[in-house]
Amino acid sequence: MSFIEHFILFVISLLANTFSALSGGGAGLIQFPVLIFLGLTFSVALATHKVASVALGVGAALRYISTSRLERQFVILLLVAGLPGVVIGGSVILMVPDRIAEIALGVLTGSLGIYSLFKPALGQLYTPLNRERHGYLIGAVVLFFLGILNGSLTSGTGLFVTIWLILWFGMDYQRAVAYTLILVGLFWNGAGAITLGILGEIKWDWIPALLLGSLLGGYLGSHLALRWGNRWIKRSFEIVTLLIAIRLIWGPF
Repeated sequence: MSFIEHFILFVISLLANTFSALSGGGAGLIQFPVLIFLGLTFSVALATHKVASVALGVGAALRYISTSRLERQFVILLLVAGLPGVVIGGSVILMVPDRIAEIALGVLTGSLGIYSLFKPALGQLYTPLNRERHGYLIGAVVLFFLGILNGSLTSGTGLFVTIWLILWFGMDYQRAVAYTLILVGLFWNGAGAITLGILGEIKWDWIPALLLGSLLGGYLGSHLALRWGNRWIKRSFEIVTLLIAIRLIWGPF
């Protein structure tokens, strides 16, 4: 690739990951289709995108780690429940045809955005819920299945984690996005990248531009989220979920 093409990759990655860090997910909405458009096969683009997306978690962690008080039980919950699902999702072939799975995921993703639109108070205040053993168990089961989605799909799975932490555990958007970006962005995507890297092929000469854009985008988006607060994060979440829904239902560009 030429310098201009690497620069274009960097800019696309920067924009995609800035928006993703602000809303709590969705970098694959832009970055993944661009990789395919530039000539990569689906499997190579997926593995390359997963590797680059780890830098999103690093950038977000650098910004959030000093300001966010992550609770140990949720750190453990997301790692123990989600990581096995990610490995399973990245290593098995789904029985559902790709197009049907994409449409179903698009409808569900769009439903999240519409639900949030009609719930003005959603995620605006921190109101702890389901913190007993039964609540953690249900939360873990759902996170396991979200991990499978994260390992096998490209767009929007972080958004499901964000909204689940808000709906089930009563977090506000800012807190839920912090967990999603750091634990999903860094550890879940890291596990997915390793799994796909072992099983498939990664376009390593494209990685530096994508990593730099993801790292800076993760930091910038997290900074904006902390500065603007829950209301703006909620609006960004709704925009990204609806855009992802349209792309998944409409199909490849």
